[in-house]
Amino acid sequence: MTALATVPTTAQDAPWRPRLGWAVTDTVTMVRRSLRRTLREPDALFLSVALPVILLLLFVYVFGGAIETGTQYVDYVVPGIVLLCAGFGAAGTAVTVAGDMTEGIVERLRTTPVHPAAVLTGHVVAGVARNLLATSLVVGLAHLVGFRAAAGPQEWLAVAGLLVLYILAFTWIAVCLGLVASSPEAASGYAMTLQFLPYLSSAFVPTETMPRVLQVIAENQPVTPVTDTVRAWLLGWPGADPWVALAWCVGLLVVARTVAVVLFRRHGRG
Repeated sequence: MTALATVPTTAQDAPWRPRLGWAVTDTVTMVRRSLRRTLREPDALFLSVALPVILLLLFVYVFGGAIETGTQYVDYVVPGIVLLCAGFGAAGTAVTVAGDMTEGIVERLRTTPVHPAAVLTGHVVAGVARNLLATSLVVGLAHLVGFRAAAGPQEWLAVAGLLVLYILAFTWIAVCLGLVASSPEAASGYAMTLQFLPYLSSAFVPTETMPRVLQVIAENQPVTPVTDTVRAWLLGWPGADPWVALAWCVGLLVVARTVAVVLFRRHGRG
Protein backbone atom coordinates (compact mmCIF):
# COMPACT_ATOMS: atom_id res chain seq x y z
CA MET A 1 0.00 0.00 0.00
CA THR A 2 1.45 3.32 -1.05
CA ALA A 3 1.68 5.96 1.65
CA LEU A 4 -0.04 9.23 0.92
CA ALA A 5 2.24 12.26 0.79
CA THR A 6 1.43 14.88 3.39
CA VAL A 7 1.24 18.54 2.50
CA PRO A 8 2.96 20.94 4.94
CA THR A 9 0.47 23.29 6.53
CA THR A 10 2.82 25.40 8.65
CA ALA A 11 6.35 26.70 8.42
CA GLN A 12 7.38 24.08 11.02
CA ASP A 13 5.89 21.22 8.96
CA ALA A 14 7.54 22.39 5.73
CA PRO A 15 10.53 20.47 4.34
CA TRP A 16 13.90 22.03 4.99
CA ARG A 17 14.76 24.89 2.70
CA PRO A 18 17.88 27.06 2.71
CA ARG A 19 16.96 29.91 5.07
CA LEU A 20 18.17 32.72 2.80
CA GLY A 21 16.52 31.29 -0.30
CA TRP A 22 13.30 30.74 1.63
CA ALA A 23 13.24 34.34 2.82
CA VAL A 24 14.03 35.78 -0.61
CA THR A 25 11.50 33.64 -2.47
CA ASP A 26 8.69 34.37 -0.04
CA THR A 27 9.55 38.07 0.10
CA VAL A 28 9.35 38.34 -3.69
CA THR A 29 5.97 36.61 -3.60
CA MET A 30 4.62 38.97 -0.94
CA VAL A 31 5.98 42.02 -2.78
CA ARG A 32 4.13 40.90 -5.91
CA ARG A 33 0.96 40.45 -3.86
CA SER A 34 1.24 43.94 -2.39
CA LEU A 35 1.96 45.53 -5.77
CA ARG A 36 -1.00 43.73 -7.38
CA ARG A 37 -3.16 44.97 -4.54
CA THR A 38 -1.99 48.51 -5.25
CA LEU A 39 -2.94 48.17 -8.91
CA ARG A 40 -6.37 46.82 -7.93
CA GLU A 41 -6.97 49.95 -5.85
CA PRO A 42 -6.31 52.74 -8.38
CA ASP A 43 -8.20 55.30 -6.29
CA ALA A 44 -5.77 54.93 -3.38
CA LEU A 45 -2.82 55.11 -5.78
CA PHE A 46 -4.29 58.18 -7.43
CA LEU A 47 -4.79 59.96 -4.11
CA SER A 48 -1.24 59.20 -2.95
CA VAL A 49 0.01 60.88 -6.13
CA ALA A 50 -2.62 63.60 -6.56
CA LEU A 51 -2.55 65.07 -3.05
CA PRO A 52 1.15 66.07 -3.10
CA VAL A 53 0.64 67.53 -6.58
CA ILE A 54 -2.35 69.56 -5.38
CA LEU A 55 -0.37 70.80 -2.38
CA LEU A 56 2.54 71.81 -4.62
CA LEU A 57 0.23 73.90 -6.80
CA LEU A 58 -1.50 75.31 -3.72
CA PHE A 59 1.69 76.44 -2.03
CA VAL A 60 3.27 77.82 -5.21
CA TYR A 61 0.29 79.70 -6.64
CA VAL A 62 -1.86 80.50 -3.58
CA PHE A 63 0.50 80.90 -0.62
CA GLY A 64 3.76 81.54 -2.43
CA GLY A 65 3.13 85.21 -3.08
CA ALA A 66 2.59 85.92 0.62
CA ILE A 67 5.52 83.91 2.02
CA GLU A 68 8.94 85.55 2.06
CA THR A 69 11.94 83.23 2.02
CA GLY A 70 14.53 85.44 0.30
CA THR A 71 14.26 83.48 -2.94
CA GLN A 72 11.66 82.14 -5.37
CA TYR A 73 9.23 80.23 -3.23
CA VAL A 74 8.89 77.37 -5.71
CA ASP A 75 12.60 76.61 -5.23
CA TYR A 76 12.24 76.75 -1.47
CA VAL A 77 9.09 74.64 -1.16
CA VAL A 78 9.71 71.77 -3.59
CA PRO A 79 12.00 69.77 -1.23
CA GLY A 80 9.35 70.08 1.48
CA ILE A 81 6.60 68.84 -0.84
CA VAL A 82 8.79 65.90 -1.83
CA LEU A 83 9.13 64.88 1.82
CA LEU A 84 5.41 65.40 2.32
CA CYS A 85 4.87 62.65 -0.25
CA ALA A 86 6.41 60.16 2.17
CA GLY A 87 3.75 60.97 4.75
CA PHE A 88 0.89 60.37 2.31
CA GLY A 89 2.44 57.16 1.06
CA ALA A 90 3.09 55.93 4.60
CA ALA A 91 -0.58 56.44 5.46
CA GLY A 92 -1.52 54.02 2.70
CA THR A 93 0.92 51.43 4.01
CA ALA A 94 -0.46 51.72 7.55
CA VAL A 95 -3.98 51.13 6.24
CA THR A 96 -3.06 48.04 4.19
CA VAL A 97 -1.12 46.50 7.08
CA ALA A 98 -4.02 47.11 9.45
CA GLY A 99 -6.37 45.58 6.89
CA ASP A 100 -4.33 42.39 6.68
CA MET A 101 -4.13 42.15 10.47
CA THR A 102 -7.83 42.72 11.16
CA GLU A 103 -9.25 40.77 8.22
CA GLY A 104 -7.47 37.54 9.08
CA ILE A 105 -5.09 37.56 6.11
CA VAL A 106 -2.01 37.32 8.32
CA GLU A 107 -3.51 34.48 10.36
CA ARG A 108 -4.12 32.50 7.19
CA LEU A 109 -0.56 33.17 6.03
CA ARG A 110 0.74 31.86 9.36
CA THR A 111 -0.76 28.46 8.53
CA THR A 112 1.40 28.22 5.39
CA PRO A 113 5.18 27.84 5.11
CA VAL A 114 5.68 31.56 4.44
CA HIS A 115 8.74 33.22 5.95
CA PRO A 116 7.48 35.60 8.70
CA ALA A 117 9.62 38.54 7.56
CA ALA A 118 8.19 38.35 4.03
CA VAL A 119 4.74 39.56 5.06
CA LEU A 120 5.91 42.93 6.39
CA THR A 121 8.64 43.35 3.79
CA GLY A 122 6.08 42.97 1.01
CA HIS A 123 4.09 45.89 2.40
CA VAL A 124 7.23 48.00 2.81
CA VAL A 125 8.54 47.46 -0.72
CA ALA A 126 5.13 48.24 -2.24
CA GLY A 127 4.85 51.36 -0.09
CA VAL A 128 8.30 52.57 -1.11
CA ALA A 129 7.44 51.96 -4.76
CA ARG A 130 4.26 54.05 -4.47
CA ASN A 131 6.21 56.81 -2.74
CA LEU A 132 8.93 56.89 -5.37
CA LEU A 133 6.32 57.13 -8.12
CA ALA A 134 4.63 60.07 -6.39
CA THR A 135 7.99 61.74 -5.72
CA SER A 136 9.05 61.43 -9.36
CA LEU A 137 5.80 62.98 -10.58
CA VAL A 138 6.06 65.85 -8.10
CA VAL A 139 9.64 66.61 -9.16
CA GLY A 140 8.61 66.52 -12.81
CA LEU A 141 5.68 68.85 -12.21
CA ALA A 142 7.88 71.15 -10.12
CA HIS A 143 10.06 71.78 -13.16
CA LEU A 144 6.97 72.69 -15.15
CA VAL A 145 5.95 75.34 -12.58
CA GLY A 146 9.38 76.94 -12.41
CA PHE A 147 11.62 74.87 -10.13
CA ARG A 148 15.21 74.96 -11.36
CA ALA A 149 17.79 72.74 -9.68
CA ALA A 150 21.47 73.54 -9.89
CA ALA A 151 22.48 69.97 -8.99
CA GLY A 152 24.71 67.79 -11.10
CA PRO A 153 24.50 63.98 -11.45
CA GLN A 154 26.36 63.37 -8.17
CA GLU A 155 24.06 65.66 -6.20
CA TRP A 156 20.96 64.09 -7.73
CA LEU A 157 22.23 60.62 -6.80
CA ALA A 158 22.91 61.78 -3.25
CA VAL A 159 19.43 63.28 -3.01
CA ALA A 160 17.86 60.08 -4.37
CA GLY A 161 19.74 57.95 -1.85
CA LEU A 162 18.73 60.15 1.08
CA LEU A 163 15.10 60.24 -0.04
CA VAL A 164 14.94 56.46 -0.40
CA LEU A 165 16.35 56.07 3.12
CA TYR A 166 13.87 58.63 4.48
CA ILE A 167 10.92 56.98 2.72
CA LEU A 168 12.03 53.55 3.93
CA ALA A 169 12.23 54.74 7.54
CA PHE A 170 8.80 56.36 7.48
CA THR A 171 7.27 53.34 5.75
CA TRP A 172 8.48 51.08 8.57
CA ILE A 173 7.01 53.54 11.08
CA ALA A 174 3.72 53.25 9.18
CA VAL A 175 3.94 49.45 9.44
CA CYS A 176 4.20 49.84 13.24
CA LEU A 177 1.11 52.05 13.24
CA GLY A 178 -0.78 49.51 11.15
CA LEU A 179 0.17 46.71 13.54
CA VAL A 180 -1.12 48.53 16.64
CA ALA A 181 -4.27 49.95 15.03
CA SER A 182 -7.60 48.28 15.77
CA SER A 183 -8.88 48.92 12.25
CA PRO A 184 -7.79 50.40 8.91
CA GLU A 185 -9.66 53.58 9.80
CA ALA A 186 -7.71 53.91 13.05
CA ALA A 187 -4.46 53.27 11.17
CA SER A 188 -5.30 56.11 8.79
CA GLY A 189 -5.84 58.41 11.75
CA TYR A 190 -2.56 57.41 13.38
CA ALA A 191 -0.71 57.96 10.11
CA MET A 192 -1.90 61.56 9.95
CA THR A 193 0.76 62.36 12.56
CA LEU A 194 3.40 61.55 9.93
CA GLN A 195 1.74 63.93 7.48
CA PHE A 196 1.89 66.81 9.96
CA LEU A 197 5.63 66.60 10.63
CA PRO A 198 6.70 68.55 7.50
CA TYR A 199 4.45 71.45 8.48
CA LEU A 200 6.37 71.80 11.75
CA SER A 201 9.77 71.99 10.06
CA SER A 202 11.72 74.07 7.57
CA ALA A 203 9.82 72.46 4.70
CA PHE A 204 7.52 75.44 4.03
CA VAL A 205 8.93 78.39 5.99
CA PRO A 206 12.32 79.13 7.59
CA THR A 207 12.37 77.96 11.20
CA GLU A 208 13.64 81.34 12.41
CA THR A 209 10.26 82.85 11.55
CA MET A 210 8.52 80.61 14.11
CA PRO A 211 7.89 81.34 17.79
CA ARG A 212 10.78 80.16 19.96
CA VAL A 213 9.07 77.03 21.28
CA LEU A 214 8.03 75.87 17.81
CA GLN A 215 11.48 76.73 16.45
CA VAL A 216 13.13 74.42 18.98
CA ILE A 217 10.73 71.61 18.04
CA ALA A 218 11.18 72.21 14.31
CA GLU A 219 14.96 72.16 14.52
CA ASN A 220 15.06 68.94 16.54
CA GLN A 221 12.93 66.61 14.47
CA PRO A 222 13.93 64.54 11.41
CA VAL A 223 12.16 66.45 8.62
CA THR A 224 14.14 69.69 9.05
CA PRO A 225 17.69 68.32 8.54
CA VAL A 226 16.54 66.11 5.68
CA THR A 227 14.73 69.02 3.99
CA ASP A 228 17.66 71.39 4.49
CA THR A 229 20.10 68.84 3.09
CA VAL A 230 17.96 68.04 0.03
CA ARG A 231 17.43 71.75 -0.60
CA ALA A 232 21.15 72.52 -0.28
CA TRP A 233 22.18 69.67 -2.59
CA LEU A 234 19.60 70.50 -5.26
CA LEU A 235 20.03 74.28 -5.26
CA GLY A 236 23.63 74.72 -4.13
CA TRP A 237 22.54 76.60 -1.01
CA PRO A 238 24.28 76.49 2.38
CA GLY A 239 22.69 74.67 5.28
CA ALA A 240 23.26 71.04 4.36
CA ASP A 241 23.55 68.79 7.40
CA PRO A 242 23.88 65.34 5.82
CA TRP A 243 25.27 63.51 8.84
CA VAL A 244 22.40 64.62 11.06
CA ALA A 245 19.91 63.76 8.31
CA LEU A 246 21.46 60.31 7.84
CA ALA A 247 21.55 59.70 11.59
CA TRP A 248 17.84 60.48 11.88
CA CYS A 249 16.91 58.27 8.92
CA VAL A 250 19.05 55.31 9.94
CA GLY A 251 18.02 55.58 13.58
CA LEU A 252 14.33 55.72 12.75
CA LEU A 253 14.68 52.86 10.29
CA VAL A 254 16.44 50.55 12.76
CA VAL A 255 14.08 51.34 15.63
CA ALA A 256 10.90 51.13 13.52
CA ARG A 257 11.85 47.84 11.90
CA THR A 258 12.79 46.32 15.26
CA VAL A 259 9.52 47.45 16.83
CA ALA A 260 7.54 46.18 13.84
CA VAL A 261 9.09 42.70 14.13
CA VAL A 262 8.34 42.58 17.87
CA LEU A 263 4.73 43.69 17.35
CA PHE A 264 4.23 41.17 14.57
CA ARG A 265 5.53 38.31 16.71
CA ARG A 266 3.40 39.34 19.70
CA HIS A 267 0.34 39.39 17.47
CA GLY A 268 1.15 35.83 16.43
CA ARG A 269 1.39 34.69 20.05
CA GLY A 270 -1.83 36.50 20.93
